[in-house]
Amino acid sequence: MSSVSSAATGHDAVAPTVAPQRQRMGSLLIRVSTLLLALLVLVEVLHAAGVISFGFPNWQPILFGYVLWSAALCWGLILRDGEMGWRALFVLPAILFTLALVIFPTFFGFFIAFSDWNLQSATGRQFNGLDNLRQLWADPYFWNALGNMVFYVLTVIVQYAIAFGLAMLLNADIKAQKFFRVAFLLPFMLSPVAVSWMIGKSMLEYRFGPVTNLLRWLGWENPSLLTSPWLAKTTIAIMDAWVWIPFMMIMILAGLQALSKEVQEAAKVDGATGWQGFWQITFPLMLPVSMTTIVLRIIFQLKLADIVINTTSGGPGGATDTISSFIFREYKDRSNVGYGTMIAEVYLIIIIIFVALLLWATSRFMQRHA
Repeated sequence: MSSVSSAATGHDAVAPTVAPQRQRMGSLLIRVSTLLLALLVLVEVLHAAGVISFGFPNWQPILFGYVLWSAALCWGLILRDGEMGWRALFVLPAILFTLALVIFPTFFGFFIAFSDWNLQSATGRQFNGLDNLRQLWADPYFWNALGNMVFYVLTVIVQYAIAFGLAMLLNADIKAQKFFRVAFLLPFMLSPVAVSWMIGKSMLEYRFGPVTNLLRWLGWENPSLLTSPWLAKTTIAIMDAWVWIPFMMIMILAGLQALSKEVQEAAKVDGATGWQGFWQITFPLMLPVSMTTIVLRIIFQLKLADIVINTTSGGPGGATDTISSFIFREYKDRSNVGYGTMIAEVYLIIIIIFVALLLWATSRFMQRHA
């Protein structure tokens, strides 16, 4: 009776073993298909580098080969591992998708980064070694954009403080609470491109914009919000904050609603003031949510481009430029694929190092205050 019960529930049932012949066939299929794909990629890389004369005219056969290899890999895992192979199929598509659309383009970008490739040139792509890297090191516009990114990232702290205050307000028992929650979320529902045109190109327009006309009426003779370097940078930061503060606010609000009311009520009974209750109880309990919110917001901030591109195009004189908008101009205006890709790859490395250090520092901070 117990054996029937265990077989029915599957708790003690042993997975059926795979026949040795099927295991050998599966392993052989995986190895042969992987070897063939590696040979195709090697031939195309050598052909593109000019080492060999024969090869494919483009990378399309590699795509077809990758699809066939993915199918062979799935089938080989089923033959070799049986039930475990079927379970692997639930994870394998996501891995293959990431490999095709994230890992391969990243490494292919390194291949392009070490080449002189201008789409307006008749010579096509030419390998130029470390020339793009030397040009990047001596490029003042790149370092200016990188310095601007430091400013934009630091504004996240101000955005967090505002978002925390709004979340505390919306978590309190106020009238029209649901209405204000929806109203404060409206900017996050808009596209940053729409915001840049609606505010940057319309409301802040120098001659006819309602905001600039209001500032003239208040006595400001030359309200050039987008032509003065620091004013333009601050204006971009404000527009970006207007879009993203609701994102931070809703995450903090969710954390506040998950806090235990009993702890806060006990603090009031012990005589804690509102500020003491916030600083000694609410804020420490909200640290995990706060740190997660700040890290995510910084990651999004590192990709800031759309508002800058549509509002100031990086001006005046590069004062509002970001790395992403700088890369965009290299591609679109100068058609400089090789140099633009080198900037993108270097920036990717900087982001990986910075985010890794940020996560490490966040983890250490949380352990100290646990």
